[in-house]
Amino acid sequence: MSFIASVAISAESAPKPQAGSLRIGLAALKLGKDIPAGVEKIKTVLADAAQKQVDIVCFSETYLPGLRGGSAPMPLPDQPVLERALSDLQAACRQYRVSAIVGMEWVTPRGLQNRAFVIDASGEVLGHQTKEQITPGGEERNYVPEGTRRMFQVKGVPFGVVVCHEGWRFPETVRWAAVRGAKIVFQPQVTGSDTGTAVPAGREWGKSYYEMAMILRAKENSIYFASVNEAMRRQNSATSLIDPDGNLLQWVPYGEEGLLVADLDLNKATGFYAKRYRPEFYPKD
Repeated sequence: MSFIASVAISAESAPKPQAGSLRIGLAALKLGKDIPAGVEKIKTVLADAAQKQVDIVCFSETYLPGLRGGSAPMPLPDQPVLERALSDLQAACRQYRVSAIVGMEWVTPRGLQNRAFVIDASGEVLGHQTKEQITPGGEERNYVPEGTRRMFQVKGVPFGVVVCHEGWRFPETVRWAAVRGAKIVFQPQVTGSDTGTAVPAGREWGKSYYEMAMILRAKENSIYFASVNEAMRRQNSATSLIDPDGNLLQWVPYGEEGLLVADLDLNKATGFYAKRYRPEFYPKD
């Protein structure tokens, strides 16, 4: 699998990560034809990320098996296959010594959940973040929330995860992690489709609501915001990395597969505005 050279640090030229930094990878991928094929694509990315000395790679929302509730029909959830996939990915993270955030469906006693699993470089599942604010319509008919938000750490760096819609329309989900010390919030998302007219060549980044919201989530909290979309024919937003001042650092062109690799200067993620949040000033009902 080839990746976009303009947004990836080559294995030969990649310097060692600096102290006070975290090297992240954002993997914009097309869906595999099924869950096992998707697992193999993730493994290929993890191998590439290991060569580039990446600490953690984030994949798109429900990359396994794909987002349910859209226009494309999907088979019924297959929990045994999902469990085998998670086990295989744990082994791959352990083999390549790279942490990962992987979007997956998961069958639970409450119902089907849209989860992002966090796996560390030893292959341990650190936990998961379920999509709590579920998009109205088809998704709402398929997925149920869990009612819990979680913080995670990789290499001592605290971070949060918000899943697609909740990061756009519910900024308090990002603020929740920021006030708890998150240096970065990852947003696995699927916004767009593989049908209809492709995104016009040369479309300027930042013209969509979704990309403008990315800037706000970073700037209003003084943290990094990393959003990862599936590579699709008609993307409403790009896989993008925003710095704590609201500046676009890098992005993957619409519709293309790529591994965006970047070193985060953690000293810049001060959480300044998040720390000034004063919930006690709001009247209680």
